[in-house]
This record gives sequence, C-alpha cells and structure tokens, in this order.
Amino acid sequence: MNPFLLETGHPGRWLSSISLAAVLSACGGADPANAPTTAATDQFMAAFQQHCGLSYEGSIAANTPANPDDAFAGQALVMHVRECLDGELRIPFHVGDDHSRTWIITRTDTGLRLKHDHRHEDGSEDILTQYGGDTRTEGSVFRQEFPVDQFSIDLFLKEGSAASVTNVWAMEIEPGSQFVYELSRPGSDRMFRVAFDLTTPVATPPTPWGHPELN
Repeated sequence: MNPFLLETGHPGRWLSSISLAAVLSACGGADPANAPTTAATDQFMAAFQQHCGLSYEGSIAANTPANPDDAFAGQALVMHVRECLDGELRIPFHVGDDHSRTWIITRTDTGLRLKHDHRHEDGSEDILTQYGGDTRTEGSVFRQEFPVDQFSIDLFLKEGSAASVTNVWAMEIEPGSQFVYELSRPGSDRMFRVAFDLTTPVATPPTPWGHPELN
C-alpha cells in the first residue's frame, strides 16, 4: 500500500485568470494592505507557470521517524508539472517505476485544495485516493498548507490508517529554484519532505497511471 495514498508536457493557459490586483501586488505596484485576500494563493498558483510541461528530480530532505520499509528509499524521485489548467494544476510524482501518484491543486472560492490521486497500473483507483485538504488561511506566495479534510479523515479511519487523521500537507515553491512537498502530523514527530531542484529540468517521465496521453 502506498504510504501517501505523478511524453512531453503541454502547458495550459490560465495565467490570464489571475486578478490584476494580485499581479500588481507581486510587482510592487499595489499596496499589499489593500490587496484582496486571494492575492497570495493566486500568486502561488502563478509561480508554477514558468515550469509548466517540465520535470525535475528531487531528494528526501526529511523523513522521520525512520521506516525500514520506506517506499522512497533509493528511488529516483521526479515531479512533472504536467498540466496547468484554468485554476488547476496536475503534478505527477514518480517514484522509480511507480507512476501511481498525482497531486492535484485546485483554486476554490476561499483558497486552494490539494488532492492525492492514486491509481493502479491498470488505471483503476487505489483504495486510498482523493484524500487531502483545503487551505484555512491565505498562506503566502511561497508556501501553502492543507490540513486534512473530513472526507479524508473518514477514509483513513475506514481503511485502518488512523495515524493519518491529523495530516497536514504543505507545498513550497521558489520559481527557478526549488519546490517542496511536505507531510507533517502536529503533535507527533512525523515529518516527510521532498525537495525538487527547479534549476535543471530532467527527462519527462512516462504517463502517470490512469491519466490520458497528452497530444
């Protein structure tokens, strides 16, 4: 069972949907105090634009407590900013020859939503899939946090993953520098971080399981 139950890219065009106020704020042309509460989330999404269609290799930056059966140990870790749609990012996370994981970040009326799409090689959904959460604060241009939502809590309890009901996922991006995926559990020592080097694109991985080929 995956513990967190991701051809060439063709980036979509959604940058135009970002509010003018957010863009002006990013450029220093507007007073941040008067910026809409969505400015940080819009800028966070926009930060991926220059990386659309590209793939990057990562490495484990933190993984505690140690797990002797760690599925990530010794594997090539590659993230692919595969689809930049209108208000949505789809980022497959490839672990060696395992192409089962895709992160889906969606713009909502109040912030951002992160879901983990997990598939089997035949394209069918894993028993643990579509879990994640919504942001509860504006966050920042560089970091957004996604506390576990009720759907995910119910799923984890049903499938015997009670330790996951306090999960908080986070993503960080410094365009042209680094992208980080993080999982933590407040009140415990659980911390998992993968850091991806955005300075050097790598070869595009295979199509993630259960997702269509891109033309």
